[in-house]
Amino acid sequence: MRVSSVLRDTPLSILDRSRVREGEDAPRALRDTVALAREAEALGYHRFWVSEHHSVPGVAGSAPTVLAAAVAAATSRIRVGTGGVMLPNHQPLVVAEQFGVLEALFPGRIDMGLGRSVGFTDGVRKALGRGKDAADGFEEQIAELLGWFTGGSPAHPGVHAWPAEGLRPAPFVLATGSGAQIAARLGLPLVVAAVRGEEAMLKAVAGYRAAFRPSPWAAAPHVTLSGTVALAPTAAEAHRLLLSEAWSTAYSRTHGVFPPLLPPEAIEARPMAPAERDRFTAALAGHLAGTPEQVAPALTSLLERSRADEFLVTTSTYDRRRLLDSHRLLASLRSAA
Repeated sequence: MRVSSVLRDTPLSILDRSRVREGEDAPRALRDTVALAREAEALGYHRFWVSEHHSVPGVAGSAPTVLAAAVAAATSRIRVGTGGVMLPNHQPLVVAEQFGVLEALFPGRIDMGLGRSVGFTDGVRKALGRGKDAADGFEEQIAELLGWFTGGSPAHPGVHAWPAEGLRPAPFVLATGSGAQIAARLGLPLVVAAVRGEEAMLKAVAGYRAAFRPSPWAAAPHVTLSGTVALAPTAAEAHRLLLSEAWSTAYSRTHGVFPPLLPPEAIEARPMAPAERDRFTAALAGHLAGTPEQVAPALTSLLERSRADEFLVTTSTYDRRRLLDSHRLLASLRSAA
């Protein structure tokens, strides 16, 4: 199978959310994330990112900079970072110090992906010491964070973020809410969801490029698309890879709790109320899933329409072996002659 130069030349990266599987514990999920990072490096993926979630039974990744350190220590070449640290949950000084330590230990390999979400529930926000309005100052928080790397904050004279000052982990802005506009104004790379609501995505990307202001952090716009890609020898097998995450998403929307991943056969046998079934069906839509021969032209078309610089794969599923097989098949598309 021949692939287009667009797909062959576009770097591929992975975001792993450290999903907990039914019958297993969070430590297993974290160890599996580190193991997957080693596999991703061997397969030639460009970056490996981890995420931040608090008080979520189905996600073990609550401390992304700590987990990123473990991933970086277990690998040697792949770039490592966060997708992302939810900046409104933290003081920018502390985040700068954390990424300064990472960049000092693993120079030239650290990415600082930043999001604007706050805690999912009132209880989590209270425990974090943040209110719903904490995200309103996201742009100012990013500006302060970046300032700690370049010399400090005017609001805190005499304070320095050691060892961050003078170092340059690569910053990225996750395009939730007004993230695309903020990234353009600050001159930062953008990460935007790729498949769902494509018209809105393309509009956000075009607006970002048009408004981009070069900065010391990025001389030109950089767009990373993120999305689920599930590959398998048959279309039916690829579709089954989507079931676990889709059900978990639907359950969280109808019950308020994001549960561990169930095996596909358990989901297929599970009765669902109409509202849950509707959300489950919706969660299955809008992904790139199928055989390599089916997915390659669809992904190529998406990359061409968006003129993306990179694609970040965010797939989660119950079966780790099949997930790795999917990543392996995707990586092989780039080297197909």
